[in-house]
Amino acid sequence: VAHAKIVSLDLSEAKEADGVHAVYCAQDLVEAGLKNNMRYGIVRMRDGRRTPRPPRPVLAEDVVRFAGEPVAVVIADTAVQAKDAAELIEFDYEDLPVHLGLGTGGYAMHEEAPENVAFDWAAGEGDAIDAAFADAAHVVSMQLDDNRVIANSMEPRGCYAEWSDNRLHLAINGQSVWVILDELVYNLGLDRSAVRVTTPDVGGGFGMKGCIYPENLAVAQAARMLGRTVHWMGTRSDAMLNDNGGRDLTSVAEAAFDEDFRILAYRVGTVANMGAYISPYAQFIQTELFQKVVTGVYDIPHTLQEVVGVFTNTAPVDAYRGAGRPEGIYVIERFMDRAARELGIDSLELRRRNFIKPNQFPYRNFANETVDVGDFDKVLSRAEEEADLAGFDRRRRESEAEGRLRGLGVCYYIETILGDPNETTRIEFAKDGFANMYVGTQSNGQGHETAYAQILHERSGIPFERIRCIQGDSDLIRTGGGTGGSRSVTTQGTSIRGTADKVIAKLSPFVADLLDASDHEVLFEEGTFRVANSNKYMDIMEAASAALAAGRNDLVSTEVETEIDDKSF
Repeated sequence: VAHAKIVSLDLSEAKEADGVHAVYCAQDLVEAGLKNNMRYGIVRMRDGRRTPRPPRPVLAEDVVRFAGEPVAVVIADTAVQAKDAAELIEFDYEDLPVHLGLGTGGYAMHEEAPENVAFDWAAGEGDAIDAAFADAAHVVSMQLDDNRVIANSMEPRGCYAEWSDNRLHLAINGQSVWVILDELVYNLGLDRSAVRVTTPDVGGGFGMKGCIYPENLAVAQAARMLGRTVHWMGTRSDAMLNDNGGRDLTSVAEAAFDEDFRILAYRVGTVANMGAYISPYAQFIQTELFQKVVTGVYDIPHTLQEVVGVFTNTAPVDAYRGAGRPEGIYVIERFMDRAARELGIDSLELRRRNFIKPNQFPYRNFANETVDVGDFDKVLSRAEEEADLAGFDRRRRESEAEGRLRGLGVCYYIETILGDPNETTRIEFAKDGFANMYVGTQSNGQGHETAYAQILHERSGIPFERIRCIQGDSDLIRTGGGTGGSRSVTTQGTSIRGTADKVIAKLSPFVADLLDASDHEVLFEEGTFRVANSNKYMDIMEAASAALAAGRNDLVSTEVETEIDDKSF
């Protein structure tokens, strides 16, 4: 049911079913210490009003607000027994009006959000925009709908929780361990030292697995209440109902052009669906992250971006495949094609006239992001050549003669990475002859273990086949930013290089003593320490082994936290 008041929730029959250990509703979890209020981020309202902050429950208490919202948790010996017991729960409800349209108004889903407005945000120059449109030689406008998508990761969401010695261990297939750990500490009221989160290599995240979900908290709390391990694995049907969706917005883009078809001003008004509740990053995605690339690769003097977020009786939305940046690029690039048709100019030529020029770099865009370098015309010309654009009309005629349609599409994408600019790497030489590399990011199938080992090998000379990449364990790794926002290789790679340099610097004096040389005589290149003007040498693995044998543990374990700033790119 999409929207209803819970009249009764009778769990008694389900509790007596075969194999069932417990059946809990929200009240049961709360009485045992769960806050039942998941946290999320909010943006500022444009007029300074307080942004609505409706609670996001783990299990619904009085009202359900989207089809698939969980109201109870059943713990049984097998998944089949748990599902059978769930069918015995007597759930009586009273329908409430449903709000599904991508707009404001309708029956208020939350008392805190009249007209179902989640937020009203804006950035840009209103007066300058109005003046530019008033003086424009040409004005073009179009509406673009960006439909909701479901990630459909190969591996559905899942987790298990176990309690031992008053300590929680939650294993989860997510995109970070520390985001999950923080939410467990908050919602379960635990000390940070009493929580361990692990995440193995994950079968696809795509942003959808970037935050904690109700099931994870319910499983952890149930394990605490029962004093035994509890496991849950979602199905494809669960994913269709409960996973955070992506996109789901509509935008109206308008631009004022001068007589030479140069853009004088650009404004985008967006209505973005938040779903029934605010999820951790949703409000930032269609505002601040959209803003980072809203003007794309174009030099636009004046820009205005306005976004209204609305609540609807659908599953929440959050990060998905680029999170805000694809949405912004989609609007500006579709708009450039429409504008070219309306203005009667070739779409590539319109882009060229409006590109940021090479002599304008470093360039500060609308979001105050630095675009440090680029030759956008050169890249477009190369693409035009490689695609044999000159022969397109001939190929189209040939296709039509065969009863087929052939089209031509152009999209000019520019990216900005997101996430924590800090990342941690620890390199530890083990007694078995391997080097353990502990990283703060999280592989979701991208092949991090290969890329990171290549970076460490290139920088330190540690043999590639002797490197173990260890990730996703809050007990073994002090901190990290996880994966998301296209940050992993950039931030983690920089951290690995910095850590490798420190490893070499720490081992160098020790090697100098072993080789009976002074510190300044020892050189390092291609994985080997060499004494200048001699035939004395020792490779890095031999040096680490000698340090281990000498009990110099301070030399065989090194951690570096690296912060990336604009100068690093």
